[in-house]
Amino acid sequence: MDAPLWTETHAPALADLPQQEVRENLQRALEEPMNLVVHGPKGSGKTAAVRALTREAHAQPDADRIEINVADFFDATKKEISQDPRFSQFIDAKRRRESSKADLINHVLKESASYSPVAGAYKTVLLDNAEGMREDFQQALRRVMEQYHEATQFVIATRQPSALIAPIRSRCYPIPVRAPTQDETIGVLERIVEREEVPYDSEGLEYVAGAAGGDLRKAILSAQTTYESEGEITMTAAYEAPSAVGTDERVQEMIADAEAGEFTDARSTLDELLIDEGYSGSEVLTAILDVARTRYSGAELARIHRLAGDIDMDLTEGTSDRIHLSHLLAELDDGTGSG
Repeated sequence: MDAPLWTETHAPALADLPQQEVRENLQRALEEPMNLVVHGPKGSGKTAAVRALTREAHAQPDADRIEINVADFFDATKKEISQDPRFSQFIDAKRRRESSKADLINHVLKESASYSPVAGAYKTVLLDNAEGMREDFQQALRRVMEQYHEATQFVIATRQPSALIAPIRSRCYPIPVRAPTQDETIGVLERIVEREEVPYDSEGLEYVAGAAGGDLRKAILSAQTTYESEGEITMTAAYEAPSAVGTDERVQEMIADAEAGEFTDARSTLDELLIDEGYSGSEVLTAILDVARTRYSGAELARIHRLAGDIDMDLTEGTSDRIHLSHLLAELDDGTGSG
């Protein structure tokens, strides 16, 4: 998908969010700024909702909204954290050399919260996919929240609010984000395709919305994929459109990098699929298996299928897709090539 993603070019305003109760809760948080725990299933629109809030709250939202993807950040190496352009300004050579990874993460959390907002009275730090945050880092976050509460709003987005420690939950107003209904998803798709002047019919949008199963991001990307491949969004076009990921060159490249031990490159491609383009872990796992069947045979193929079976079970439990799929990629680095 080479064109700009519709999830980005048509990012919703607060008034565009499909769930009425979410709009009302965020409007309340806009009028009275507070720390938030925004929780709900994957693809329900948590991150888009927080971004919509910050665009209303801040005169310069790009400057006064700091986003940290917890699944990405806490799984990164010490080197990757220190070289991240968002955080490198906080990390001098001595700290990079002498600090442990845990110390570096704690330092980044503190520094992200400590500087003054560019415009207005406060800034927002969004911790996304926070279900993967270890308890010791949560304790560090609690201390940072206490220290910088006057000028920093913390928003924690997670699929599992129960994974947060009680002192953090007690400092945050909870905002549940349920999966949108089919009618709500269709309403979002109608708004986007009309802005894009895409030919469509109601049956096509209903098919796309139904196939997404309450995953709003998946529905939007599927609609875009259908239009780009078929030139319209009708029932026939949606049914015949290619699958969301497929055995494309990126998955081939990701597996080749993993085989060669180039794990950073493989994980970067995985991040593009999961984070930038919003594909589910199950979709990426299916694509990896499709490619594996063309590269492996015999005992090696059987081993990968066994690993994939275990990972598929982990994915259904709602923990970090990135961590589980990264584990599968790491298992490909065994020097066997395409056996």
